[in-house]
Amino acid sequence: MDTGDSVELCLGAIAESYPPQCSGITLEGWSWEGVEGSESSGDVTWGAYAVTGEYDGSSFKITQRPIMLALYDPLMPPDPTNGKEGTSAESDLTTIQEELPSKLGAELLAAYTDRGYLWAHVVWDDGTLQDAADAEYGEGVVIVESALRALD
Repeated sequence: MDTGDSVELCLGAIAESYPPQCSGITLEGWSWEGVEGSESSGDVTWGAYAVTGEYDGSSFKITQRPIMLALYDPLMPPDPTNGKEGTSAESDLTTIQEELPSKLGAELLAAYTDRGYLWAHVVWDDGTLQDAADAEYGEGVVIVESALRALD
């Protein structure tokens, strides 16, 4: 999303207003030149793309040409639970869910309970956040999923 003042990579919720609104991480090296699939309203331009680049913990620097999301078909990441139901009580998961915003701050994009787990969607996790959640709450309680993924 390019607001004219800054360009952001929206990773969390996107308001369905016109133009849409979001908060995200700073996107460096973005240019609309030669990029198809964008929309504009006033000073705001946006589109849905798969991007490749480098994340330094606060901003994302584009290193390859973006691909329109409609043309991008990524492999589904493996289910970290292997399809197994979790064993945590809903009340315990809800308590943890209420704690996460103060622990993770802007890194936390969303959290919800499902199938006996608390799923925490974050901007980036290299395994450190999952390890911390396992150490604090026990393995198989909080499942941390990263919006940004490392390429092999």
